[in-house]
Amino acid sequence: MNAAAGAADGSALRIIGLRGIPEVRAGDELAALIADAARAQRTPLAAGDVLVVTQRVVSKAEGRVMPLAGFTPSAFARAWAERWALDARQVEAVLRESVRVVRQARGVLITETRHGLVCANAGVDASNVGGDGLVSLLPLDPDASCRALRDALRERAGVEVAVVMTDTFGRAWREGQTNVAIGVAGLRPLRPYEGELDLDGRPLRVTMPCVADELAAAGGLVMEKRAAIPAAFVRGYPYEPGEGSAREIVRPFERDLFP
Repeated sequence: MNAAAGAADGSALRIIGLRGIPEVRAGDELAALIADAARAQRTPLAAGDVLVVTQRVVSKAEGRVMPLAGFTPSAFARAWAERWALDARQVEAVLRESVRVVRQARGVLITETRHGLVCANAGVDASNVGGDGLVSLLPLDPDASCRALRDALRERAGVEVAVVMTDTFGRAWREGQTNVAIGVAGLRPLRPYEGELDLDGRPLRVTMPCVADELAAAGGLVMEKRAAIPAAFVRGYPYEPGEGSAREIVRPFERDLFP
């Protein structure tokens, strides 16, 4: 747990991992589990916090962990799995969660999901799903999931918080992975600086930090996969409130530099 004093101008933040959240199962009330865990460790949610939560626990609560036995492999799935020593049923799950395959190489399918996300294997994962023979799929509507969680926390904890749902992505030309935002509620995900002046007085033309991704990555510092910390909150960051959507982050195909 990283505890730095919070500041209203964002010059110092506090990032608090939530321990004690039990194994989440389909139908669990995730807001209750989060609020209870925050109170139990004496760090209750406060107005203005940003809750950062992993896609995995949201998918579990929403029943998006599926048995591989339910996926009958297509001819392509069988051929790809045989070539790379993969489970053909999991390959089929990837294909069903995708609207197009962007690239296929070295056993990885880079696909576009129905949410517009371009990522490895459509976000389908067999890690930390609660047992063998299961895979986790992304929530059907991550933004809606975040809004529902935000509203439930408002009712249960009596405070207004923003919510960022994360998944782990690789990045072109860089090793390693980092948490990015795939769903948001209660904040504007982008902060455009176009038209403002830099420190030399020059007008900024294309500078637009992705606040939601930066908050997701910040939460990832304390949400280490092996530590059973599926949620954290960032305190002291002056985000812009609003009904934003993670779809604002996805660059349209016509503006893609590498279609």
